Amino acid sequence: MNRSNSNTNVGTSTAGPELLLELDRGDGPLAARLQGALREAVRAGRLAPAERLPSTRTLARDLGLSRRLVVEAYGQLVAEGWLAARQGAGTSVAGPPREGSLLPAPEPGPALVGRLPYDFFPGSPDLASFPRALWLRTLREVLRSAPDEALHYPDVAGTPELRGALTAHLGRVRGVVTTPERVVVTSGARQGLTLLGRMLARRGVARIAIEWPTLPLHAEILEAAGHEVARVPVDGDGVLVERLEATGADAVLVTPAHQAPRGVALTPARRAALVAWAQAGERLIVEDDYDAEFRYDRRPLGAVQALAPEHVAYLGSASKTLAPGLRLGWLALPAALVAPLAREKGLDDGGCQTLDQLTLARLLDTAAYDRVLRAARRRNRARRDALVSALAAELPGTRLEGLAAGLHALARLPAPVDAARLVAGGRAAGVGVYPIPDRRGQSDQLVLGYACLSEPAIAEGVRRLAEVIAALR
Repeated sequence: MNRSNSNTNVGTSTAGPELLLELDRGDGPLAARLQGALREAVRAGRLAPAERLPSTRTLARDLGLSRRLVVEAYGQLVAEGWLAARQGAGTSVAGPPREGSLLPAPEPGPALVGRLPYDFFPGSPDLASFPRALWLRTLREVLRSAPDEALHYPDVAGTPELRGALTAHLGRVRGVVTTPERVVVTSGARQGLTLLGRMLARRGVARIAIEWPTLPLHAEILEAAGHEVARVPVDGDGVLVERLEATGADAVLVTPAHQAPRGVALTPARRAALVAWAQAGERLIVEDDYDAEFRYDRRPLGAVQALAPEHVAYLGSASKTLAPGLRLGWLALPAALVAPLAREKGLDDGGCQTLDQLTLARLLDTAAYDRVLRAARRRNRARRDALVSALAAELPGTRLEGLAAGLHALARLPAPVDAARLVAGGRAAGVGVYPIPDRRGQSDQLVLGYACLSEPAIAEGVRRLAEVIAALR
């Protein structure tokens, strides 16, 4: 047993509070046992929310461990949502992840994505398939033909070329009813939602409803903008629209094409009820058209926005179709929201990078973007089929829920396992896995992204995952 106050250095450090941890002797890597001890301290209430932790150097010295182990443990628990790290303020307790949120909670950045050889991260396309040659060729064409003025400070709403190309593309492919004047280009869907949240807060919207479970980042963004977030459950037909009235919300955020993470689509009847709710109270629907481009068993339904353009803020991006690193997203807005949203965009960053906007506009205008989408659909469908086969072979009794669509699937295990131990065990085996825990920290639901892994990697990753689950049981 290791204790933080059981060596001669105790009492000499000023870099954070004292911390008693018990690292059980027994099987398993020391790193996993350290992470488990920290989780248990939070779960048991010995570490309260917002409480500051010792520095990694101090805790490593107190426990007699290498600092690298402590740094990795803090990093893993930050990723899972147990801890929070802020530059200049150290590491503090965020609290146990809430029921229904994915583990890890935040969207991984470069330090996390790609570190594991078999990472089933649900939000990434196949980055190796990014059309580098096509993008470079198109960028060169743009550079040759663009006037000098194109390199000036950008239009905060986006270049006219991209707003026009998006209007045509979204109308043709998603049925969106808009004009170039109502489109605002953003640095990805994340910034689009952030700007919407801030703008709505300025306009007096205090409470926003969201689907639950949802992408954890959605709730974090809206809460950071000052909104109270009301959680509305999701079933096999999508969000329970009949419960919206009781929330007292003035807006709702939905993913009707492929709900994240459950993977269901909002049925036509509920789409009509959702629009009726918005129109009856002059409320706003924020439609995140998440994964809408990828359906493998049937044609997708059009966007909800087409049913009520003046009551829907439509949000999309190129992150899932091309690459998240491009940071290109867009909003198609009701007329009254265009100017205040553009003002928020101008205050935030002054507008998106012009050359990338012009490059994407050229791809949309020449139908090259459509060809990239078709190739991605074929590739993703084959990888989803590989996931289905691997689960049937390695984890019998596991079933996939939701549509054959998008970049991820929700797998329902025959029996629940400890979510935190599954994440830790998966990482030790080189597998990134994302369970949805209940209040007890148990989970029988795994959100498995398949688009970013080759078919052989999917098979090997599921085999390793099955070994981890068998060991937990």
